[in-house]
Parts: sequence; structure tokens; C-alpha cells
Amino acid sequence: MKRLLGLLIFLIIIALNSACKKFLEIDPPKDKFGVAQVFENDETAISAITGIYSRMAFSGFASGDVNSVANLSGLTADEFRSHISSLDFFYQNEIPSSSTAISSLWTNIYTYIYTANAVIEGLPSSVGVTDATKKQLMGEAKFTRAFCYFYLVNLFGDVPLMVSTDYRTNDQAPRSSTTKVYEQIVTDLVDAETLLGNNYPTAERVRPNRSAAKALLARVYLYTKDWANAIAKATEIIDQKSTYTLVTDLDQVFLRTSKEAIWQLIPPDGRNTVEGGYFILTATPNRVSLTPVLMTAFSDVTDNRKTKWIGSFSNTTGTYYYPFKYKIKTNVTTSVAVTEYSMVIRLAELYLIRAEANAMLNKVDLSLEDIDAIRKRAGIVVPLTGLNQTQALAEIEKQRRLEFFSEWGHRWLDLKRLERATVVLSPLKGSTWKDTDIYYPLPDNEINRNNNLSQNLGY
Repeated sequence: MKRLLGLLIFLIIIALNSACKKFLEIDPPKDKFGVAQVFENDETAISAITGIYSRMAFSGFASGDVNSVANLSGLTADEFRSHISSLDFFYQNEIPSSSTAISSLWTNIYTYIYTANAVIEGLPSSVGVTDATKKQLMGEAKFTRAFCYFYLVNLFGDVPLMVSTDYRTNDQAPRSSTTKVYEQIVTDLVDAETLLGNNYPTAERVRPNRSAAKALLARVYLYTKDWANAIAKATEIIDQKSTYTLVTDLDQVFLRTSKEAIWQLIPPDGRNTVEGGYFILTATPNRVSLTPVLMTAFSDVTDNRKTKWIGSFSNTTGTYYYPFKYKIKTNVTTSVAVTEYSMVIRLAELYLIRAEANAMLNKVDLSLEDIDAIRKRAGIVVPLTGLNQTQALAEIEKQRRLEFFSEWGHRWLDLKRLERATVVLSPLKGSTWKDTDIYYPLPDNEINRNNNLSQNLGY
């Protein structure tokens, strides 16, 4: 019931302002439930935020389905190959600006931002929501807005920066520089770190706490080359050993009870993850499978990630490999117990963030300690020795590739931020790859309605 209330309130919020219809076409609610009612008490206010998470898990950008960042970015990188014509554009890096998948990606993310803005604006004037709940929800809204803008700026480059629900500001908002967007992301996450509590607001890790804000901050500091702060924030998480631990059994990393989880999403409709349903192959693939080049990258025979996190399906047409991090392929009619939640941020990333930041500061010995923590968990027991800075950074890139394949577009974003996209992808993609492919096109419908938007180069 609470999840249904969250979905209802989410839809009500985005229907209350006419500007939102530019991002999501939706009929206004037939009842008169308005902003005052959304923030009437703790329960309804909480539902406004949890409704975002429910929608994220249901479909689109954050869900792990066909239009998710995990799938689309896996195709534009070197993780997935396409087995359906509608995804060939992404695999070939020839995405048309008229693509419905691109429009959906943009719309999904901005819809969540709009709702987060509505929460940030609506909470202060509420008299029915307790101060403690206001503080927590304000932190969650700012965290959510930062999380969404992180993906927008990395997928599209300069994007409109909207921090209110004012349609007069949003309707013709120009693109803001990547630098300015990152400044807002950091501001939101610093605020969220202060506002959120150390404990999770629920028994499970499905709503962000202070550690989630710290973890995302560590990532952002890494992306913006603030090495010292990346190390500091990553260390604050890693040092919480009673709360967060690298799970030694690779089969249990992605469970709902995983101690590696920093933030998870609850799958929709009482089932296990959308990712499991989408990626696991039980027949000839009709969407995606893992690329041969990724399979070759698992060169160490003692690396258990290849045997534990990759599955295979064979028939007369050949053998196909797929992500097997989530073990259960279910649909809404199944009676299988829900044991897996969608993993959004996990501890392994913090080790590799700290490793990379230390390597960039030429503290190679410290970097190797964190790399080896990830390698050892994977089953590679021989420690790294004698690496110089360049070799350490190459090993970190490799470990990020093997650790986070099929997760949240990490590989695609890494290739771009490390300026390695053309070197890696041009031999694989051939003549269809161009340097300008590092950013997705802005949707045609957004450019057509907003005179202040310009298209990315190459489209």
C-alpha cells in the first residue's frame, strides 16, 4: 500500500505544473489532491520521495531494462552486442536524435529531477511534517537530484540546470556548462551529507543515508579530479567495516541483504530484479549478449568473476554469454521469493575510487593495496608488486571493467573520462565510430520546443 501511495504522489507532483508536461505527457489527476496534501504529514511526504525510487526501479533510465543506462551505455561501450535492430544504433554509435530511447532517457531523468525540486520547495512550508522527517527528505531529494544530474552531464555533456519547478525558468532553459552542473552536484551532495542520518531510514538499504551521499561525492570528486577529497570520502565509507564489507561469496554480492550495498532499489511488482529478467538468457538472444572482447578481458584463470558473474546459453546457432550477477529471471506471475535488489552503489567502487586517486597522486603502494582487495575477493591471490604509476592506472581501469560490467554504464563513463573512448572503441566499432560519439544526442523534441537548446556535435 505504501508503495502504491508513493507512486500516486509521484504522479500527482509531476502533473501539478504545466512545465512538467514538456518532460512527461500525463493527464492531470481526476481528484483535487494537491501540493498541500502531498506534504500534509510524514507519510505522504515520505511517499513523495519513495515514489521516485519506485518509478526508477519500474522502467527506463534506472531500471536495468532495455531503455536503462546500463543497457544503452553497455552497447555504446564494448560490453554488449546487439541482437535486435532497434538497438543496433547504440551498438554502432550512430544514434539518431529522433531515437525514442534517447527521448525516454532524457525524459525519465528530468522527471525525477522535477519531483525532487518539488520536494525541496514544498517541505519548508509544511506544518504537518515533523522536523526530523523534513531533514531526512530534504537530504534524499538533494541526493536524488545530484544523482540524476551526474548521469545527465556524463551522457549528454552540457545540459539545462533546473533547480526549481518554475516553468517560466525551465521552459526555455539553456544548456549549462559541465563545470556549472558539477558545482551544483557537489553542493547538493554536501548538503545531503549534512542532512541525512548515519542510519538508513528503513531496515533495508533502499533509501539513501549519509554514506550514500559520501559515496556519490567520492565518485564525483574522482570524475572532477579532486583526488584528495575522493580519497577522503572513499576512506570514510571503507572504514565503516561493521556496516560495509566486501562480500567474499560472489554469488551473494547482489542479494537484498548484501553488506556490500550502499544504496539499492526495490524491484517492482513483488518480483526480483528487472536486470535479471532482462539479461539472463534462456533462448537465443533477441536483445543483447556480452561481447567477445569483454570475455577475452577475463584473462586470469583464477578470476572467479568470469565463472560466477557470467552465464552462457548454447544452441545450434552458437554460444552466447550474459551478465549473471543477478541469478533470478522472474516475471510478475512467479511465486519465487524476492531475494535480490537492484544494486545502485556498492562498496567495491569505493576501493577502486581510492586506488585511482592515490595512483594519480603517485602513491602507488597505497593504490595497489586497494586494487588487491578487489582482486583477492575475485579469487586472484597473487598480489601486485613493482608497478609504476602508469601500470597501476591501467590495472585499475581493467579491474573497473571486470568488476562493474553491465552495471550503470560504468565502462562507458570510464572510457570517456579517461579519454580512452576512441582508442578502445574505434578498432571495435570501425567506421561507425567518431570522436563526437562520446555524447548522446539531445532529443529532437526537446530542441524543437526550446529555442535555447543546441545539438551536440556530430548529430
